[in-house]
Amino acid sequence: MAKTKQSNSTKPKQEKKSLNLKASKRTKIIFGSFLMLFAIGLFISFLSYFFNWQADQSMMGNVMDRSEQANNWLNKFGAYVSHVLIYKGFGIAVISFPAMLFITGIYLFLNLKLFKLRSLWFWGSYIVLWLSLTLGFFAASNPIMGGVVGYEINDFLQDYIGKLGVILLLVFMLIIYLVSRLNITPDALSKSFSNHKQSVKDEVSEMKFEPKTNSEETKVDEEIEVATSDDSVPTVHKHQDNDVQLENSFSEKSSKVEPASAKEKIVIKSEDEDDVEMEVETVEDEEESDHLSKKLVEDFGEFDPTLELANYQFPSIELLKDYNSGRGITIDQKELEQNKNKIVDTLKNYKIEIAQIKATVGPTVTLYEIVPEAGIRISKIKNLEDDIALSLSALGIRIIAPIPGKGTIGIEVPNQNPSIVPMRSVVASNKFQNAEMELPIAMGKTISNETFTVDLAKMPHLLMAGATGQGKSVGLNVILTSLLYQKHPAEVKFVLVDPKKVELTLFNKIERHYLAKLPDTEEAIITDNTKVINTLNSLCIEMDNRYDLLKDAMVRNIKEYNVKFKSRKLNPENGHKFLPYIVLVVDEFADLIMTAGKEVEMPIARLAQLARAIGIHLIIATQRPSVNVITGMIKANFPARMAFRVTSKIDSRTILDAGGADQLIGRGDMLFTQGNDLIRLQCAFVDTPEVERITDFIGSQKAYADAHLLPEYSGEESGIGVDNDIEDRDKLFRDAAEVIITAQQGSASLLQRKLKLGYNRAGRIIDQLEAAGIVGPFEGSKARQVLVPDFIALEELLKNEQNS
Repeated sequence: MAKTKQSNSTKPKQEKKSLNLKASKRTKIIFGSFLMLFAIGLFISFLSYFFNWQADQSMMGNVMDRSEQANNWLNKFGAYVSHVLIYKGFGIAVISFPAMLFITGIYLFLNLKLFKLRSLWFWGSYIVLWLSLTLGFFAASNPIMGGVVGYEINDFLQDYIGKLGVILLLVFMLIIYLVSRLNITPDALSKSFSNHKQSVKDEVSEMKFEPKTNSEETKVDEEIEVATSDDSVPTVHKHQDNDVQLENSFSEKSSKVEPASAKEKIVIKSEDEDDVEMEVETVEDEEESDHLSKKLVEDFGEFDPTLELANYQFPSIELLKDYNSGRGITIDQKELEQNKNKIVDTLKNYKIEIAQIKATVGPTVTLYEIVPEAGIRISKIKNLEDDIALSLSALGIRIIAPIPGKGTIGIEVPNQNPSIVPMRSVVASNKFQNAEMELPIAMGKTISNETFTVDLAKMPHLLMAGATGQGKSVGLNVILTSLLYQKHPAEVKFVLVDPKKVELTLFNKIERHYLAKLPDTEEAIITDNTKVINTLNSLCIEMDNRYDLLKDAMVRNIKEYNVKFKSRKLNPENGHKFLPYIVLVVDEFADLIMTAGKEVEMPIARLAQLARAIGIHLIIATQRPSVNVITGMIKANFPARMAFRVTSKIDSRTILDAGGADQLIGRGDMLFTQGNDLIRLQCAFVDTPEVERITDFIGSQKAYADAHLLPEYSGEESGIGVDNDIEDRDKLFRDAAEVIITAQQGSASLLQRKLKLGYNRAGRIIDQLEAAGIVGPFEGSKARQVLVPDFIALEELLKNEQNS
């Protein structure tokens, strides 16, 4: 992944992973050319040094004197560099350094994958050290053979392990190189010797037992490929004729077939005792496929989905505003002392003694942890919530009795001067930058002022609720901004639904980078409820298609699938492709339920139940978390909940299954749960100008040709494609038309009630009425428009159909 970052970039971990890919192609060509030419110069210097080193030895102290000249072919530079690397360094073994530099330059010049160079330099340096030690031991009298390094290390080792110990050490180092680098082991030598011996025997037996054939018969040559474990593929030719004369030389009774799960082995024996056995071993196709994928990875590297936008730059934190200007949280000692005294006095009035009290100051709320004296009932303190709020004269007192994981009782008291949590501070935090997550989201900060980061892929869906103006839209912007700062456009796509038409419009600028939409759609951000229904059903089709791909790939989730695809184990010709994560964001769910009802709820529920494994995640926000909006089917599949301030305890229990959201103080103060304990957070704040700067920065870069296209979907209930065949019409077609015209309302439920029909038959009649031009097309949950005003017009319409 190629990423150009500033010094204050928000992606340090990605920079570490992509340093070798950061340079542009031109830079690589220039640097590669320099390395190749520099390697040639070093080689010439070393070669000349072997002939002139004694003559140039005297001038090493006067290198800067321009009046003196060296005999080296590269003059003083060649003489000095050669003196340092050969005489004072590793001896003649450093002749391999120019070769390694030259190969590195070729890799850069041709823009090849650089991962093989690590092994080249490691083992090259290893053999330089071994040669220096070996030559320093056996040719200590010649100073340029092993160099100062080889001589000094040998002298040091001989003082402790002696000459025999040094020889044993050198032999051991050679064995390490032969086994680890060249893969020369006793098994490999034995197998190579046995293969050579077997090939000689096969040639002898082929000459000895060649079957006789008649001149008039046709000879058929078969080639049998024998796959061995050391990747050698010899070819054995045997002759077979139409009359199967092979039976004259080989007996069927003596052939044995030994099938195995991984390999199939066939042993063919001859009746002649002097003959040799021939063993044919065949490997399953799957292993050959794995071998092919490994070879592709070695040749081309793993598949990189970001190559199409290789120069994409992630937004910098400089685009975000620092509202606190580095001040952080201000602790008011006087306020803390006053609140502590009021809490203690209030509890004493009800004869509740406190053994210990501790305060933790957060950006919006301060948590007072108290340890009551032995024998005090927790329920007594819990029932004093309103009394403590009265004594503190504060809104939003919340008592946690007891705090999970601690032996204390928590009292959350809002600060008189709350601090803003800027988006910049949470994005720049180490917890977010180094998060090992698939879809990291920096929500905000906890009461202890720690950045709270969660993984959307683990949630796997998020339900948001809160009254108007309490921070829902800012929360959605925080989620989207977090993903923009962490994920490449090839890795995640957004499907944005905005019934308000104004909240998410800024993200139109990144349509061709991050957004997904239906084909033949002008705007990627969906504001029309009819298009919402089609988009949700399209996502269901996408979900089914992805599950088919996972089934063919024999994996369980999108992460395993993408890893397998990157390692080139899946063939794109079979329909496989890299699958980005898709995040569906609905800004106002209640409006969709009011206008479309079940037609929205059913695909939402289906996606929530099934889509987590294939990388489709839902984020749904609503102002009114009532049971007719957030139904049981939806709540069951949204374990992660985010609640801003709501107006009643009923709403709090609907969204969180617990109280507390009605006691928040608003302006980003929220409760979050992933099905476990409730966590109180101060949501990060990102303003509209900040989002605009980020989207402008991303939108100004090179993008894909179009937004990510979802599968096409056409509504099944729209009546499109219904034949207007008079003979196939239902017997109650005329009666149904009269009912519809009388009521001036076209719906299947009306026909069910008036004509006592089942839903399927009523639906077919409605389709026939639409095809006949009596009712209009499907309009979601609304009744169809009746196009025929009265019975006279109906008679005229039916007569015209019969005459035509």
